Amino acid sequence: RTREIGIRKSLGARNRDILLQFLVEALALSLIGGAIGMILGWMAGSGISRLAGWPPSFSMTSVAAAVGFSSAVGLIFGIFPAVKAAQMNPVDALRYE
Repeated sequence: RTREIGIRKSLGARNRDILLQFLVEALALSLIGGAIGMILGWMAGSGISRLAGWPPSFSMTSVAAAVGFSSAVGLIFGIFPAVKAAQMNPVDALRYE
């Protein structure tokens, strides 16, 4: 991705544009991962509840907390690479490969 960043910066992309792109990608990936995790958790919870004879119980509060937590983790751990990418020198980035 270093070359892509170099090309984008040499074509006029601002640091803010690169930073925003990386943060949006991190958020999207964390939301997709969170959704997959919730689906798998729901399936596992339903199966275990059925085997144990318990009534399944899922609340919208749990879903909202999972989405919020997933988004926060994605943004927090996406900040460092986003800042690094935004501060990259386009000449060095193009020379990288």
